[in-house]
Amino acid sequence: MSLQSVQTDLAARAPDLTVMVTDQSTATVQLAADVHGVEPGQIAKTLCIRVKDEEVLLVTRGDARLDNQKSKSAFGGRPRMLGPEDVLRLTSHQVGGVCPFGLPAPLPIYLDTSLKIYDLVIPAGGDTHASVKLTVDRLADLCGNRWVDACQLPA
Repeated sequence: MSLQSVQTDLAARAPDLTVMVTDQSTATVQLAADVHGVEPGQIAKTLCIRVKDEEVLLVTRGDARLDNQKSKSAFGGRPRMLGPEDVLRLTSHQVGGVCPFGLPAPLPIYLDTSLKIYDLVIPAGGDTHASVKLTVDRLADLCGNRWVDACQLPA
């Protein structure tokens, strides 16, 4: 059902984009990078976090990590990662297929500035075997163009 919600959402808002379904799992950043032949950073991972009483999505590059100080500054409070049950409730996507598309209800979506180094990124597509390839600019347009600096890059 989650894959279907992403396909339906993109068919309505971005009919030129295709949800790619593969035989191989794309459930982790490294698996997805291997399947698509890209750097791990180009995998746009979607994090579900709670700051104070607000639940939000943060889309960041696959090899970045949430930085406590930066994210506290960016969101005005200490972020807490949500558990798998809350992720499913908020997004309708299982962990490993979470993306900012096909959501059951509107959520604030932020994009980490670390994504801007790439022209092309690949977020999940609502399933552990599904992905969407698109430009960073297009991802930003589809997600509301809200940028934050909340993550640290690998050393």
